[in-house]
Amino acid sequence: GCTVKYSGYLGNWNKLFCSNGNSKYPRLLKLGKDITLWGLEIGLLSMTKGEAALFVLTPEYAYGQRGCPPSIPPNTTVIFKVEVLDFIDSEECDAFFELTHEQRDRIPLEKLLKVAATEREFGNYFFYKQRFKIAKDRYKRALSILGRRSSSKAEQSQINASKLLLFLNLSLTYLKLECADRALKYGELALEMDQGNAKALFRCGQACLYMREYSKSRDFLARAQCIQPFNRDINNELKKLARYYKEYMEMEKEICCQMFDPVNSYS
Repeated sequence: GCTVKYSGYLGNWNKLFCSNGNSKYPRLLKLGKDITLWGLEIGLLSMTKGEAALFVLTPEYAYGQRGCPPSIPPNTTVIFKVEVLDFIDSEECDAFFELTHEQRDRIPLEKLLKVAATEREFGNYFFYKQRFKIAKDRYKRALSILGRRSSSKAEQSQINASKLLLFLNLSLTYLKLECADRALKYGELALEMDQGNAKALFRCGQACLYMREYSKSRDFLARAQCIQPFNRDINNELKKLARYYKEYMEMEKEICCQMFDPVNSYS
């Protein structure tokens, strides 16, 4: 799949017939499915991420003898101005999910990890486009790939390292989705694999702060700060915790005063 900015013109450049230039977040397009012009597909396959190009497509590589009425007359040469913003090769992922469970179990670990890493890349792509629900589903799909257990300690270590990254991604994504309990769950799963992981401690602290579990939040964040004492994000979160806790205590104090104020109490 790839994300591209594109503009299509008729051969004389004076007529724009298609463009996604006004889109802030161009959607991920799949070669052979969303991109069906033969010449454009060939051109994109020759490009790398960040590259821009002009493609002049004669009718046999574009819309053919019939054209595409009413925008494109028959036998028309078209020009495409294209910029590749991102590119993720999904071919191995697609092939993997077409296999039976028995076939998946026989795939070499190296290939399994590669497929899971690609799914995580898709999750990252959608996360940075702020499409958090889709990102979450991609991360979970990657986790489903890594369900295999290995008798080899070295292999299991590789699987766990990949799972750890996904637990951290899911914890952050659930924070963005304002599902703090789920964020905490995945943060704690990450800590089960690496109890000294500052990022996991930080995520758990953030989740607890969101749920107003101030003491638990303080414990997680203090442990994270011990590991990374100069981390600005951790220190800012501790300041936020202190501010929220102070406001909470002042509110509790005010409620208590109102409850026991003789003016407001019954005689």
